[in-house]
Amino acid sequence: MPISRRALAAAAVCVVLPLSGCGSGDDSGSSDASGKIEGDITFQTWNLRANFKDYFEGLIADFEKKYPGTEVKWIDQPAEGYADKISADAAGGTLPDVVNVSPDLVAPLAKAGLALDLDKAAGQYKKEYLDGAWASHRIPGMTGTYAFPWYLNTGPLFYNKSLFEEAGLDPDQPPKTYDELFTDALELAKKSDGKVATLANVPTIEDFGRYGVPLMNSEGTAFAFNDAKGIELLTKYKELYDAKALDPQALTATPESSGKKFLTGAVAMNPGSALDLGNFKKQAPNLYKNIGITDQITSTGHVNMYVMGVMVNAQTKKKAASVAFAHYVTDAEHQMSFAKKVAIFPSTAGSLDDPYFTKEDGTDETRVRIAAAKSLKSAVNYTPVLFSEQMKTALRNEVAKALQGKESPEGALDNAVKACDTLLRQQG
Repeated sequence: MPISRRALAAAAVCVVLPLSGCGSGDDSGSSDASGKIEGDITFQTWNLRANFKDYFEGLIADFEKKYPGTEVKWIDQPAEGYADKISADAAGGTLPDVVNVSPDLVAPLAKAGLALDLDKAAGQYKKEYLDGAWASHRIPGMTGTYAFPWYLNTGPLFYNKSLFEEAGLDPDQPPKTYDELFTDALELAKKSDGKVATLANVPTIEDFGRYGVPLMNSEGTAFAFNDAKGIELLTKYKELYDAKALDPQALTATPESSGKKFLTGAVAMNPGSALDLGNFKKQAPNLYKNIGITDQITSTGHVNMYVMGVMVNAQTKKKAASVAFAHYVTDAEHQMSFAKKVAIFPSTAGSLDDPYFTKEDGTDETRVRIAAAKSLKSAVNYTPVLFSEQMKTALRNEVAKALQGKESPEGALDNAVKACDTLLRQQG
């Protein structure tokens, strides 16, 4: 799929697989990936051919040269309908041997016995990856890891130093935790008579995760973000909303509208990317001159990351070749070469210490890359792998009711959990 922080954030799509015909009890579903690396396999990516054709053709040619007797057929699917395509292939027994997935897409495949457990089949490679990245393709209620972690993304937080200074806050000490954020946001709103909000977005499931709220029970059978800590977070956001420290239009905000608010000085903090810095330089030189870059707000010490993976079909007849190729695509050398072609980050241990991610060169792109890479070393994929787009909508709707005073924070979260649990049961 298109590789950007926002695109990755929006990648989660609910896939409901018809499990009949999946053959999850077949002997070919064993986790033994030993044997000679040979044979023909298929590799499916997610809307990458248009921009990275030469990269993948070179990668495949190098693999085939390293392992004579192998042949990799590359299939690239459009972003539109990718989840439906995987679902149809899974039901029809035509799922490729190696598949580009996000954690939410691998979950139903793992449940259907179609995703190879890499803890069993390729556990020797685990140490090559960041702990948080390897854990991102685990499924609640199941043991095992069901895809190699591939590229990661995250985004720093931009803030307007001049707005902090005008409110009597230290422009070089932006808030790091939610408690600090709430204190500073109320002060900014008070000093500006409600003209400057600190945030332009309502809390999402990632915010609950970064606040330290348990999102699901340990079995992965029910959601749990309506506990006391979850209610506390939403109550705090309600206080911000009432004080105009949260933008009044946050209930209907999009990344674009939030960006415009930040550009005009109506909002003091906003997530972004290197592309945004370029826009600030052209469209708002005063903002650009006063821009601060900091980590995402988190009370757990870990920021949120988005992750893509490479899954091996548990039913493949060429397990040794499929596992070898999936590992080859995602090993440190190839992740680093891919990261230098596009604004993503490798999930392999030690790669983020490369000078490419640590050495300043005076450019905006590098400033943001270094800030993001630093935070990724201990980042967590907070979005539960079972949390679908429908569930995101259900949570957003209930959050809006709480902020508007139509429901209590406790009632809103109870309703959101109830709706999400219902959708979870429908996933099977």
